[in-house]
Amino acid sequence: MNIETALRQKIDSRTKPMGSLGKLEEIAFKIGRIQQTVTPELHNPAILVFAADHGIADEGVSPCPKEITYQMVMNFVHGGAGINVFARQHGINLKIIDAGVDFDFPEESGVINAKLGRGTHNMLHQPAMSIETCRRAIEKGAEFVRQEFEKGCNLIGFGEMGIGNTSPASLLLHKFAAIPLEECVGRGAGHDDAGVRYKCDVLQRVAEKYNPVTPLEILATFGGFEIAMMCGAVLEAKRLNMIIVADGFIASSAFLTAYEMQPDILENTLFSHSSDEKGHILMLRYLKGDPILHLNLRLGEGTGVALAYPLLQSAVIFLNEMAGFEEAGVHDVRND
Repeated sequence: MNIETALRQKIDSRTKPMGSLGKLEEIAFKIGRIQQTVTPELHNPAILVFAADHGIADEGVSPCPKEITYQMVMNFVHGGAGINVFARQHGINLKIIDAGVDFDFPEESGVINAKLGRGTHNMLHQPAMSIETCRRAIEKGAEFVRQEFEKGCNLIGFGEMGIGNTSPASLLLHKFAAIPLEECVGRGAGHDDAGVRYKCDVLQRVAEKYNPVTPLEILATFGGFEIAMMCGAVLEAKRLNMIIVADGFIASSAFLTAYEMQPDILENTLFSHSSDEKGHILMLRYLKGDPILHLNLRLGEGTGVALAYPLLQSAVIFLNEMAGFEEAGVHDVRND
């Protein structure tokens, strides 16, 4: 019997009507298939939050000043952000990584220094980063995943912080999925209608300026340091056969890029939620992702991953601990 058949039989033979645990059954099936066992386990869950600044923010594509990037990272350090609260609540290990913030964090802050620059270049004038820098970002992301894996982590998710980073995410969606840019661009950190129109106009000029072809070239041209590191992290997590949990719009743009490089990453990916950011539902549709939660979130930081995690625990627990009809002495009407 192959593992998929064995998992279906075990899920269906628990003391419940078939399919009555809904999406939990599909989550249990997927986790079991990833781990190739009917008794899957979750160990040392981790969320890596990558932070970086963006040159395109100089064009006013965000209503927030870029200084908020480093201010929010310090909020992470002090434990006061949404991701801190939810990671603590659910016992998730949290790492904060400086991928390219325009600020020098003190060593004692606990922020991991992986800085590739003080923000990407302004895409309106030149590509966000060089191909070589993009490759370095991908490898750095992979390195951080290996570190967690070596400490016994088998489930990992990713978050981000970076004023202006819905702009690269929108451009990556536009380029990879061939979706009109105006459908990809949303309110970000809180634009009004006029702000969204202005942002779309700036990004349209950026999109028309370049013609990269390969996924690596597209990522280097339009991406961010944090998005490139997340992309490398996703690819490495797949290589290590970990359970990978995607967050919202920006984090999912890294999954989108990784998918264009290696489509089988989806075999290990669970999408934590459907964001309220305009382009995220289009991104999920393109990736054929089935989000676990629909909570109108648009905070980022990996908060969707942290909120979805207890449901992944519940999926594994029911599969491992819920009695079957025979052992419980309950009549199985399916046999009538």
